[in-house]
Amino acid sequence: GEGCRTVPLAGHVGFDSLPDQLVNKSVSQGFCFNILCVGETGLGKSTLMDTLFNTKFEGEPATHTQPGVQLQSNTYDLQESNVGLKLTIVSTVGFGDQINKEDSYKPIVEFIDAQFEAYLQEELKIRRVLHTYHDSRIHVCLYFIAPTGHSLKSLDLVTMKKLDSKVNIIPIIAKSDAISKSELTKFKIKITSELVSNGVQIYQFPTDDESVAEINGTMNAHLPFAVVGSTEEVKIGNKMMRARQYPWGTVQVENEAHCDFVKLREMLIRVNMEDLREQTHTRHYELYRRCKLEEMGFKDTDPDSKPFSLQETYEAKRNEFLGELQKKEEEMRQMFVQRVKEKEAELKEAEKEVTVSLESRQLHEKFDRLKKLHQEEKKKLEDKKKSLDDEVNAFKQRKTAAELLQSQGSQAGGSQTLKRDKEKKK
Repeated sequence: GEGCRTVPLAGHVGFDSLPDQLVNKSVSQGFCFNILCVGETGLGKSTLMDTLFNTKFEGEPATHTQPGVQLQSNTYDLQESNVGLKLTIVSTVGFGDQINKEDSYKPIVEFIDAQFEAYLQEELKIRRVLHTYHDSRIHVCLYFIAPTGHSLKSLDLVTMKKLDSKVNIIPIIAKSDAISKSELTKFKIKITSELVSNGVQIYQFPTDDESVAEINGTMNAHLPFAVVGSTEEVKIGNKMMRARQYPWGTVQVENEAHCDFVKLREMLIRVNMEDLREQTHTRHYELYRRCKLEEMGFKDTDPDSKPFSLQETYEAKRNEFLGELQKKEEEMRQMFVQRVKEKEAELKEAEKEVTVSLESRQLHEKFDRLKKLHQEEKKKLEDKKKSLDDEVNAFKQRKTAAELLQSQGSQAGGSQTLKRDKEKKK
């Protein structure tokens, strides 16, 4: 650059050992690599992972009865020579099994964004531990295409279109031994044309490095890879080879005349693994980070095209937030006052109803009390009337008896007078 001078060295200094230092440090820390396997159930995703890394990963086969798409993540520690690799394999369980596949891509997009968000939150911490942080960002997406031999499904096109800006996509034709070689060649051409016509950006192996430019340029023309996976070893000639046996013959997994498995392993693991990691960080994660920070109001330059000031932007966002908070607080206060008034009106109305009901209850109680008094007075009068009737009857009986005695007395007096008159005449 300008102002930088080139001077010769008079002898060996030693900073040419920096690459060796970086290698030793990287080897001691180990590496991580995260693979996302997207494809319908039964396309051999787990078998291909076992074949790629020449091991047997734990896991149970998924069924076709999943209510929705679920992402299952498993992390393994692998060791080869003196290099350690923390491998994470993420599977899309139930992808493509639902009748309505319209939202099948959403759980995958949300999972990828969640890993970006976790890394961003760690990066924004005051005390960061990125050197020991387990990077869970997806470095490559192996998209498994069913070997139909016709064209891509709408689900495949929609999903890859939603994922191409978030992850490095390498399309592969799964179980490619299910179709003939001529059909496979036409199928590859059809897939490539459909991806281009629909604007789907798949991962292109880098050709800027002279050491790998030729092989990567050649392999870009072979995409998508047609692969076959198998963990079974079959004796062919004098060698034990991984293959699939059929009644009509044997498909050798590592025979490039039979499938593209060797090409996939070469490009994915042995040549471009570090580029996939770098592309994830410098392209996809940076895009997510930029969009996220712009949503938060942070920019590289202010409206006057002056250098960005984090302190000023923070103060501006803080004042804006406090203003919005005060506005919401005032709205809540007004709403509270309005609700209090409405509640008071309801209470007054309820109080009136209670008062009316109390008055009505008092009237009813008074009526019942008067009714009871009336009944008691009526009973007393009836009792008094009865006693008077008894007295009248008793008086009438005495009167009748007196009249009877009087009549008897008058009859007796008359008979005595007649008797005296007779005696006088004599």
